[in-house]
Amino acid sequence: MTPPKKTDPSESSTPVIASERPVLAQVRTLLPSLQPSDARVAQLLLDEPDAVVYRSVSEVAEAAQTSTATVVRCAQKLGFRGFHDLKLALAQERATFEATEPTEHAADPRLEELVQVTSAGAQTLRDAVALVDPAAFDAAASALAEAGRVLFVGVGTSAPLTQDAAYRFATIGLRAQAAGDVHVQHFEAGQLEPGDVCVAVSHTGSTRETLEILVAAKASGATTVAITSFARSPLSEQVDHVIVAGTREVSFRLEAMASRLAHLALLDALLVAVAGRDEARTKAALDAYTDMLGEHRM
Repeated sequence: MTPPKKTDPSESSTPVIASERPVLAQVRTLLPSLQPSDARVAQLLLDEPDAVVYRSVSEVAEAAQTSTATVVRCAQKLGFRGFHDLKLALAQERATFEATEPTEHAADPRLEELVQVTSAGAQTLRDAVALVDPAAFDAAASALAEAGRVLFVGVGTSAPLTQDAAYRFATIGLRAQAAGDVHVQHFEAGQLEPGDVCVAVSHTGSTRETLEILVAAKASGATTVAITSFARSPLSEQVDHVIVAGTREVSFRLEAMASRLAHLALLDALLVAVAGRDEARTKAALDAYTDMLGEHRM
């Protein structure tokens, strides 16, 4: 079997960030992979986006304690032609964000946390759609649709997502599983074969156990897929297809919840895409699933 072609958004001839893509969310996905001087510029974009829009390249360089050449280079690494192009996109995003951002707190102060969480979640899902590379998504869906067996892996807060995904993919006719124990995940990954698929979910893409499991799956000949929040990470370097769903800069309390929503949405979207690639198999499996559920209804 011909090894699957690895999809990599950075290999595209088009800029990483198109005009309709959320700038700050994309910057966050690339931040961990930048050199220290470039990272200071990127962090300034995240910390003071409104101020950067009105600053010159030299003012930004001074604020980031670096050179003007580094500011321009950082803008290009982030997918822009230059600093001016970055400022235009950032200004457009800030104008759109301010127009859609809630201007009032909840009418009942007891619901303030609910408003904050749901607003952050809604924005996260919008960002997730804009950041996903279509080629990577399509390649992952095709690999899953043709897989002999699918293994979902993840640890920590990603683990419940993988177990839910395995259950749902099984209901449309795939041989899908997700072990709760990391040692079992590692063992199962080593038992995969060419034509099988291993899907890893990891917010940072830097969890050691998940990386070891993916290495084992790759060594067994399986196709590997990662769903993560950062475009460049140790995990993204190991897998065949990387699907990135980053988030805006939100408070620490909301970041973990927001990333889980984005990853859950991606898994659900893959489920629908895979179901549509073999409608006969999907219908037969769902009919059997519906009959089984009927036995548990009162």
